[in-house]
Parts: sequence; structure tokens; C-alpha cells
Amino acid sequence: MLKRRSVLTSAAALASSPFALPAIAQSRKEGIVLAMALEPPGLDPTAGAASAIAEIVQYNVFETLTKINSDGTVSPLLAESWEVSPDLRTYTFKLRRGVKFHNGEPFNAAAVKFSFERAGADKSTNKDKRTFASMDSVAAMDEHTLVIINKELDPDFLFLMGQATAIIVEPKSAATNATAPVGTGPYKLDNWVKGSSVTLRKWDGFRNASAIKLKRAQFRFISDPAAQVAALLAGDVDAFPRVTPRSVPQFKSNAKFQVLVSGSRAKTILAINNSKKPLTDVRVRRAIAAAIDRKAVIQGAGDGYGTPIGSHYVPGALGYVDTTGVNPYNPEKARALLKEAGVALPLELTMTLPPPPYSRQGGEVIAAELAKVGINVKLQNVEWAQWLSGTYGSKNYDLTIISHVEPFDLGNFAKPGYYWGYESAKFSDLYNKIRTTPRESDRAKLLGDAQRLLAEDSVHAFLYQPQWITVANKNIKGLWKDMPIFINDLSSMSWG
Repeated sequence: MLKRRSVLTSAAALASSPFALPAIAQSRKEGIVLAMALEPPGLDPTAGAASAIAEIVQYNVFETLTKINSDGTVSPLLAESWEVSPDLRTYTFKLRRGVKFHNGEPFNAAAVKFSFERAGADKSTNKDKRTFASMDSVAAMDEHTLVIINKELDPDFLFLMGQATAIIVEPKSAATNATAPVGTGPYKLDNWVKGSSVTLRKWDGFRNASAIKLKRAQFRFISDPAAQVAALLAGDVDAFPRVTPRSVPQFKSNAKFQVLVSGSRAKTILAINNSKKPLTDVRVRRAIAAAIDRKAVIQGAGDGYGTPIGSHYVPGALGYVDTTGVNPYNPEKARALLKEAGVALPLELTMTLPPPPYSRQGGEVIAAELAKVGINVKLQNVEWAQWLSGTYGSKNYDLTIISHVEPFDLGNFAKPGYYWGYESAKFSDLYNKIRTTPRESDRAKLLGDAQRLLAEDSVHAFLYQPQWITVANKNIKGLWKDMPIFINDLSSMSWG
């Protein structure tokens, strides 16, 4: 395997709700029921930014050339092997033979070429479009040999080829993958009951079907923290990755369950709309950051499961530097910065909060802290679809609390028109150097410079690196402990 750095309510009420589960719960050894806080807007990870899409389909329905493992290593998947040129720009992939898509079409180099050219096209909505647009050429040398020449070197390229945005799609069915996904993975879509659940069933045509233990899997959508706990206690849900942390005490002492505390590469932030006055003024953004006690937010939003961060980067990642001292908790300084910026108090702002408990609970804590320095925040709870369309899509917000879970997403700060409206030629230049610097020690220094710049510009109030909690039936094997990416890899799961 290749190391990453070488190349991240009551049970009774629930039972009568739309979440009630009939037949799939009756044969536990053949199926599994997992729960998620958010329902995805579609099932095509190349078409939307929601991480909930990959939680269902990545490595289950769709596959990629490489596979990211729970420890952050990269191993072969649809590519059996690869060679990298000395300048780290040319990749020659040897593709797995005998692979078919769910609709019977063959997997080959032409399908990979189509997938990557589609992902980098002008009209592409792939959130990692830049990665694919940076491919100078994608050539199918024969049925099972693919050569990619990148315009610039990217030390993380093989990792990126294992992310959900790099799935290989079948050309004839690509346009309808959001509702009728067709991949090469071990599972096919069985049905989707909007607002309730998605069910996958094992595909007998999978190349290694005998190794897949679970015949079906249902993903149920339960955003309410109390309902999450009730579903687990009632046995209606077998496993809940990234469940509300407030569930931990009652499950740790219950011998029927296992509790996994996961490391992550996620960043929970109070995102600030840098394009809206007076938030365009760095002094106002710094004031917001200085008014927030990160430790209080971690306790209120994550029940203590988190580590403070001062930039869009987390401990343990290459080149991490501690920037929490750049904008430390200091309400007096916050008031002085607002006065210096000429802001008439009280400053009225709106904070949009998507459904996850860390956001709703964190919003209450932060609003109370901001009020102490003269910033009145109106909390606006929105559903996930509203957040994606209004906050992320239309940039219609002042503040919002969100976890960015992708391991390598500093590039979002160099992306024109991104939802937080940060435009910095200095950062864009720095990020380009990071992407094109081959020596790891040099890259680590540049990454430190990037973290310090984001902290000094106070692009957001960077809050904490969350720890994710998985609660599951004690007999389930193969659950990921650490989560460099957000997925639920069914191929590794079984009943013990």
C-alpha cells in the first residue's frame, strides 16, 4: 500500500414513523441498517458537493482507480497498478480486467477517459473540477492502459483519484446517475424512499461477489439527536457512524454496543461571507473570531469531542502549525476591533444552521458569545437542501456553521466564486506553489505559510477539528475507526 505522503422521541414513536423498518430488520446476518444525519440531494458525487452522497455510494455503487483506506493509505482498486514519471506529471495506469458496469457495459480505458474529461469540462459541476481540468491529456492506449499527463505536478494525485469526485461512470448512463446510479461496485440501488431511506442490494455480477458478506444495506436518515439514540436503543438501526456525541455515555456502559471514537481531517468552522459588508472588513472578521471561546463551542456543539484550530487545517496533517494564537478568545479586543472598524452597534447578522447537531447546538453557543460584544445574531434553522441551494449555491447568508470534511480542501480558498467569497491573489499564488512543489519538506513550509495567511485574514472563525462517534451493534465487524474520508465501506462489513 502507498502512504498518503508519498504521492483525508422515543423508540415507540420512532417505530410508527416513516423511519420504521420492516423486512430488512428480520434477517440481520444478510443485511445491515445504517443511519445518517443528512439525506443526500442525489446519488451522483460528481454533480454535488454534499458529503452525504459519498457516504452511500462511494466504493459501494461507484468505484475509483485507487482506494483510500481508513488509515489514509492508498491501494489499487479499478487500477491494478501504476507508474509515475520522474517529474510526477505522467501517470500510467494498468486497469483491472474483466470488470463490468451494472448495465453490462465493459469497464475500460475509454470509460475512464470519458469520466475524467467529463469531470473537467466547462459545464462540469464536479466540486473537484480543477483536478480534472488540470489534466493536459487523458489517453486510452489500449483497453486496459490509461496515461494521464497533468499540466502541473500534484503530490496528492493518487489520493485524489480515490475520492468520490473521481468515480468512473458508464458513458451511456452518466446523465442519470443522480437518481439511477450505474457503477462497477458490489451494490446496486434497490430503492430510494425520499425523506426516509436508501436501500442498496448486492450485485451478483460483481467481480468478487463471493467476498461480499452483506446482501443488502439500508441507509436511514435521522437528523434529530433524540431520535438517533432511540433508533439505536430500539435495535431499528445497527450502526450510526457520526452519531450525536451526546449519545456516548448511555452506550459506553451498554454491553450490546460498541463505541468508536474516530480521528478526522474535518474542520468545523463558523463560515463568514467575505463578500458582504461589513464582513468585507478584516477587522470585523477578526472581532467575530476574538469573541468566540473555541473550548466552549467544542463542549456545546461536540460534547467535548474536538481539538481547537486556528486555520483551515488540522493537527496530524503535513505541515500543520498551531495558529490558535493568531485570533485568540478576547472579547475586549473584539469590541475594540468593531469600534476601530466604525461599526455601529448592535451589528445585526443572520446565521444559517443546517440540521446536524454540531451546527444547531454550536449556533446557540456562538450567538450568546457574539451578543456580549454587541453582535446580535438571528439564528435561522434550514434543511440541508436549503443550505445547499441558499447558503452554498446562492451565497445568501452572513454566517453559517459547517464541517468541511475533505482532507485536502485548502484549494477552496483559491477557487473563484466559492461560497464564502474570499478572493486573495496572495493565497492563490501560495496554493499554486504548494501544488507544484515536489519536495515534502518544502511543501510543509508552504502549507504553514498558507495556514498563517488564512488565520491572519480571519477568513472564518475557525473552530475545531471534530472527533466522530460511531455507535453500533457489538457484533458488526469492519467498521472504519478513523475517517480520512466520509464513507461507509460495505465491502468490509459483516456480522461476527
